Order: sequence, then structure tokens, then C-alpha cells
Amino acid sequence: MDQRLETSNRTIYVDLDGTLLRTDLLWESLFQSLRRNPLIVFALFGWVLRGIAYTKARLAEAAGIDVTVLPYRAEVVEQLNAQKALGRQLVLATGSNEKLAHAVAEHLALFDRVLASDEETNLTSRRKLERIESEAGDLGFEYYGNSHQDVCLFEAASEATVVAPDRAADRWQKQSGANRIDASESQIKAAVQAMRPHQWLKNTLIFVPAVMAHEIFVGSVLLSAILAFVAFSLSASAIYILNDLMDLEADRKHKTKWKRPFASGRLSVPNGLALAFASIAVAFAISTLLPIEFAGILLLYLFITTAYSVSVKRMLLLDVFVLAGLYTIRVLAGGVAASIEYSFWLLAFSVFFFLSLALVKRFTELQQVGETASRAVTGRGYRHVDLEAISQAGMTSGFAAVLVLALYIQSPAIERAYAVPQMIWLLCPLILYIIMRIWILARRDEMHEDPIVFILKDWRSQFMIGCGASLFLIAAIW
Repeated sequence: MDQRLETSNRTIYVDLDGTLLRTDLLWESLFQSLRRNPLIVFALFGWVLRGIAYTKARLAEAAGIDVTVLPYRAEVVEQLNAQKALGRQLVLATGSNEKLAHAVAEHLALFDRVLASDEETNLTSRRKLERIESEAGDLGFEYYGNSHQDVCLFEAASEATVVAPDRAADRWQKQSGANRIDASESQIKAAVQAMRPHQWLKNTLIFVPAVMAHEIFVGSVLLSAILAFVAFSLSASAIYILNDLMDLEADRKHKTKWKRPFASGRLSVPNGLALAFASIAVAFAISTLLPIEFAGILLLYLFITTAYSVSVKRMLLLDVFVLAGLYTIRVLAGGVAASIEYSFWLLAFSVFFFLSLALVKRFTELQQVGETASRAVTGRGYRHVDLEAISQAGMTSGFAAVLVLALYIQSPAIERAYAVPQMIWLLCPLILYIIMRIWILARRDEMHEDPIVFILKDWRSQFMIGCGASLFLIAAIW
């Protein structure tokens, strides 16, 4: 038989997870199922006891994954389209459950058939090879894959294409000289982005108690605050990773969040989980150098943020109260770490001020989505019609924070702390300026999605913060 004719008659089998997709549907199904119903974790143990194939089937049913927004590899799809145009037979051959596999095949309209796992059979590695060889016969087959489980298929294929390989597949490709599509970014770069180091700016709130107590330049106090800052930053990164994994589908439907490492498929879920657990381990190792109460606050922070990621962030109003509380916990943690007695006035101010900022965050997210905003689209408990109510509540909460500050200025506590307490009065218009400017920009749709990051990057806000710090200094040493 003519070699070209033989090649054109060979069927091309294409793996799904990590090959056609930049992600793994088993992990996607797990987190999407947990997002829909956290209690499913208890059923998961029973499913696993019945085997991986059964587990995949149950998760596929529970997850309800929207395959239209999954991160497909454009380079692979382009090659397959070219082969389809030449009249080649294409088969999607995957270890993912048949429900998801058929949904992907229907969406792409590329494949002539689908081979996939069912409740009884996990169609990976040797099982997949046996199924393919029984179909292909003496004519042979071509195969696209990416992982160590595909090496046996690479070796048996008449022609193999290795896509963004893991270590075992990479080693085989280099030895064999097989075709290669390497479209993956550096995992290190993606991991750094997933940790969101720019969000660590929020944890500068840990230094507030030391600054307010005029002890920030005391060596032991400063060192304790720095250690607490690092521990909270690593813990926050771990929670951001978990939050992104729970929000994969919602992020992919967002006009900017789809670029995030997990949503875009640039960072694998297993690597992300390993990074999150390592970050938490280092954070608690650091906490051993601080008062034991700090570890308790850190544990409380992780518990609340995990609950927030799993379910609370989808609850109307409760989500913003929890967000405000998380900001306030940072202030409390800074006081505990440095062994500084926290002030009732400071915590009361923090609750109202950060509630206003949390409402700005929700307002901005809702405004960006537009009139189509709903729980199904945003993953939140708000609708577009709620914008005005959120705005009014946010402005009111900000003004309440300034009122608390005014009452503090009139209290006996400030007379004991400052030589010229009257100077502190000027803080009120400065904070009013910051709050009102944030809300005006938010209503203009010109606000960063995270107002804390905006404040710490905006030069006008920085100027106001600098003026406030100067007033504290003058009031203390006049």
C-alpha cells in the first residue's frame, strides 16, 4: 500500500486531559462539585472505595462543568482541524468520564468517535492502548498525549505527538525524536502569579497597632510584625489558590479573571495544591517564633477564609461582613504578634472602614459584569439591581468609620497618647476624601477590583496617608 495512503487511512487518537485541554477534568470536577455542595466531601470517600472510574462518573454528574469555557490548547485544535480537513478520522480517547468527553466532542465538532471511561472502566494507559489496538488493527494509529500514562501509547503508535509533556513523556520524546507541541508557560512564573504577591500589600495592616502605639521602631516589635506579615502573606496566598480552584468556571466567564493561572490552565491543579500546603506549613513554622495566641489567630483566619472560599462568598451580605472581619483580624494579629494591647477604637474603626471597602469590591465586580449579573454568572449572591443599595451601604459605612474616629479624638484615651490631640482632627477630612473618592471612581467604573490594592498604589491616596502619618507624628512630639 502506498505510504501516503496508509497514513491517511490511519486514525488519529487524541488524549483530552493535559493534551487537548490545559487542565485535568478529574480535578476540575472535584472542585466544581465542592463549590456546588461542600458536603459532597463526605460522599467522596464512599465513591473512592468503589474505584476511580466510579468516582469520575459521580463527580462528572455532580460538577455540571460548562465545557464551552474550558482552556483548550489552540495549537492542538488547529492541527486537528487541519487533519480533519484532509479527511482523517479523529477519535477522542480519554480517561475522563464519558459524559464530559462526549460534551467536549460535541462542542468542538471535531471527533468521529469517543472512547472514554465509564462507571466500570478507567480508560487510561494500558487499558486505553488495548482498546485502540483492537480498533486500529494492522493499519496502526497515531496518538496525541502528554503524560507518563501515555508513554505506552507513544511506543505503540505509528506516529506520536507529545503535547506539553510531564517528565516521563518529555524524556521519551527526547529519546525518540517524536513530534512535539510545547505551549506551556513556566510553572514558576504561573505559581508566583497564583500566589498574588501584590495582594500581600493588604497585610501591611499588621503594622498598624505598632505604629499607633508609637513602637514601630522598637527592634523586637518591628521583627515580630515582619514575621507576622510573612506568615499572613503565605497563608493568604494559600487561600487565594484555593479560592481560584473553587472559582474556575466563574473566572473563565469573567472578562479579565480568565487570564488567572488556573482558569487559563497555565498552572496545574496538583502543583497549585502542593504550593498551597507548602505555604501554610511555612506560615505555621514562622508562627512558632511568635506568641502562641498568634498561631490561634492565624488558624482562625485560615478557617474563616476557607469557609469564605467554599460557600460564604456566595451568600448575600454575609460575604462582605466576613471580608471586613478578615481585614480587622489582620490588625488584631499585628497587636498580638508584637504584644501590644489592641484598642477598641481601632477595631471599631476597622470594622466600618473595611466594610465600606468590601462593599466597593462587590460593587465593582457587579458593575463589570453588567445587567447580566446573577449568581449563575458571578458566583455571588448579588444582582445588577443591587448596585444602588450596595453603593449607599458602602458610603454610609465609610462615614460611620469617620464618626468612630471623631468620637475617639474626643475620648480621654487620645489625650494620654498625644501631646496635641487637636491635630488628629484633621484626619477626619483626609479619610473622608479617600472614602468618597473611592466610591466616586467605583460609580464611574474606574476602580480596581480590590480597593485595598488601589489605595496602596494610588498616589493621591498615598499622599493622604502620608499627611495622616505626619499629623500623628506632629501630635505625638509637638
